[in-house]
Amino acid sequence: MKRDSSGPGNGASLSGRSEEPMFWGTSPAMESIRKTLDKIAPTEATVLITGENGTGKDVLAREIHARSLRSGKPMVAVDAGAITETLFESELFGHVKGAFTDAHTDHVGKFEQADGGTLFLDEIGNIPLHLQAKLLRAIQSRSIVRVGGTESRPVNIRLICATNMDLEALVREGRFREDLYYRINTVHIALPPLRERKEDIVPLAQMFMERFALKYHRPLTGLAPEAAAALKECRWSGNIRELQNCIEKAVILSEGNDLTEKDMQLEHASRPSGTTVKAISEADEERMVRDAMERASGNISSAAKMLGVSRPTLYAKLKKYGL
Repeated sequence: MKRDSSGPGNGASLSGRSEEPMFWGTSPAMESIRKTLDKIAPTEATVLITGENGTGKDVLAREIHARSLRSGKPMVAVDAGAITETLFESELFGHVKGAFTDAHTDHVGKFEQADGGTLFLDEIGNIPLHLQAKLLRAIQSRSIVRVGGTESRPVNIRLICATNMDLEALVREGRFREDLYYRINTVHIALPPLRERKEDIVPLAQMFMERFALKYHRPLTGLAPEAAAALKECRWSGNIRELQNCIEKAVILSEGNDLTEKDMQLEHASRPSGTTVKAISEADEERMVRDAMERASGNISSAAKMLGVSRPTLYAKLKKYGL
């Protein structure tokens, strides 16, 4: 099983494979976002997506790209919070052979990889202040200079950024550049937490149940009425991601044709998403961890997000099960 390393490529992916579809639901907030997306997707507008962890910011970014005029080109996703400061410039802008000790060949950065397509910078609020100026320069000029090089290389990208942080507050505190904030905030989309779109909880759960019943070969046909009612009472602090993890675990543990409240163990559902892979057998936990790593192509940051746990927690699970 391939893991991500500290070298170039950590925290980034190309969206060439099948991805989770956008679920719009029926809430007024999501209908408003859908109308906004209809207007902006075909344009070149830079988009800032904000929202709590687990609300689907990456899924919305992929939807914008898929409905844009750049859909035939790659969307390159970068988890800015997963890139170490020392590798930041090399990851985003690339480097030339000999630029530093381990630079044995030229390396194409994420800006160049996204040329003609979309660059998605997730967790942009985590970028240190002293590196924000370098990012701003590349965004403004739409050009980069590889580390160790001198040639300015033009890049034709559409930029989408996402964060769970309050960037306006960070600007006031001097932790995020005001000029960068306005540069990435041409169009702002704020995704609502799941607790503010309760009418979508049961349809989402049904969709996840059908998906995982097929995956795990379970003969499930629906949600028991008491289970559906209980789902709507939970706070879902981890939002859609927590609900998805809850339903996946329930499908694995299910025994009948209907998914029950007992299957879902909803006493855990109002807690933060870090409790997701607890309270199940070690065999089931190992299977969930292994599957998440495979779906994430070995990228620990992505797999941790799927499981609703932190990177250190996932590292511990991988060591525990020898993965």
